[in-house]
Amino acid sequence: MKVLYFDCFSGISGDMTLGALLDLGIDKDIFLEKLGKLNLKGYEIEIGSRMKNGIIGTDVDVKITGEQEESEEAHEHMHEHVHEDHEHGDGHTHDHEHTHDHEHTHPHEHDHEHSHDHCHSHSHGHPARNLKNIHMMIDWSDLDSKVKEMSKNIFLEIAKAEAKVHNMDVWDVTFHEVGAIDSIVDIVGTCICMDMLKIDKIYSSPLHEGKGFIKCQHGVIPVPVPAVVEMLANSNIPVIQEDINTELVTPTGMGIIKCCASEFGNMPSILIEKTGYGMGKRETGKFNALRVIMGELSDNKQSSEEIVVLETNIDDMSPELLGFTSEKLFQAGALDVFHTPIYMKKNRPAVMLTVLADYELEQKLLDIILSETTTLGVRRSVAKRYCMNREIVGIDTQYGPVRVKVSTMGSIRKLAPEYEDCREIALKTGMPLSAVYDLVRDSSKHLLKY
Repeated sequence: MKVLYFDCFSGISGDMTLGALLDLGIDKDIFLEKLGKLNLKGYEIEIGSRMKNGIIGTDVDVKITGEQEESEEAHEHMHEHVHEDHEHGDGHTHDHEHTHDHEHTHPHEHDHEHSHDHCHSHSHGHPARNLKNIHMMIDWSDLDSKVKEMSKNIFLEIAKAEAKVHNMDVWDVTFHEVGAIDSIVDIVGTCICMDMLKIDKIYSSPLHEGKGFIKCQHGVIPVPVPAVVEMLANSNIPVIQEDINTELVTPTGMGIIKCCASEFGNMPSILIEKTGYGMGKRETGKFNALRVIMGELSDNKQSSEEIVVLETNIDDMSPELLGFTSEKLFQAGALDVFHTPIYMKKNRPAVMLTVLADYELEQKLLDIILSETTTLGVRRSVAKRYCMNREIVGIDTQYGPVRVKVSTMGSIRKLAPEYEDCREIALKTGMPLSAVYDLVRDSSKHLLKY
């Protein structure tokens, strides 16, 4: 399985993402040919190498060149909504002015060292675009269907967040920042690269974010910015705050990683083929870049994974209630639930309830623990576990079919007869259950051979 791992140690933005993917060795001429199918006018894209902290990577810079062609429909939905999302290049519009007739001017410094709060200046009077306009542009283009679908999903994700923040209907949100040419190129270009790389699955590290406040058209707002926080809500995407007084995760970057990555955490077991760096445009005091790692999952990719461990000590509940709680936790998807006898204050006998769970079920299982037990708090930790690959195989015996679980890891192979099937044969024949197990194991020996 071909995979990508996004190492977001300095956040993520649209231009950094596009640069990192191109840095994996994508043919730039083919990329530009595919990007041209969007039929977007009025820009030039510069793709070049840049050295930061002694590391070479790819820098992407979109420059506005002239008047854009706009549909009349784009002019019908004019709302003041400014929030540019292009650096690290994707940043918010910090300190530019925007008039109601959209005759805006904001100086656009496209040197390779401009800061995160740079202001774009294309005094071309081009209108803002709403989500419908952007989706229509993508639909009417000659882009591949997969690229179209992925691009529209990212725009929709960002639009939903902006709509919630500004108390608007999602289709009424008028994008200046995401509708601006540079962000359209970043998002669509990223989707083109993903399609060209033929990636099967995308993983990501926790997102590193800055702190403090930034200035935009709506005033001074906190970091993470509201749209990013909204996209993080109920996403189970981990965030680590850095001691850097600016945003590191932009709305465009957040929309891309949320829509594309299926798992967040440590890098899985990957046989690394290539590494790409997408360079940020400003100095943060640290290496400001996005690293993307491409490779194949190793054969034992399922051998190591991270899980959540929830624990609590209980000394004032009956065993029946604890048993009921365990049943509910298993039904809700817990990987395992068990009780450990312990002694608490004054040598009171008690039990420690332990629940193992996947990240996405953490809140659901926590709610069950708090509602069904007398505990007032739950400890939470993250553990790495090693799991053998498991497969259920059906075999035929003289007493009927039986399911057998076959587990493998490298050269190790094990098998375990399914209890319920063996129990049914034991009750039907009168054989001891242990004898049925021996019978099934003997009939399954061929499954232990490679």
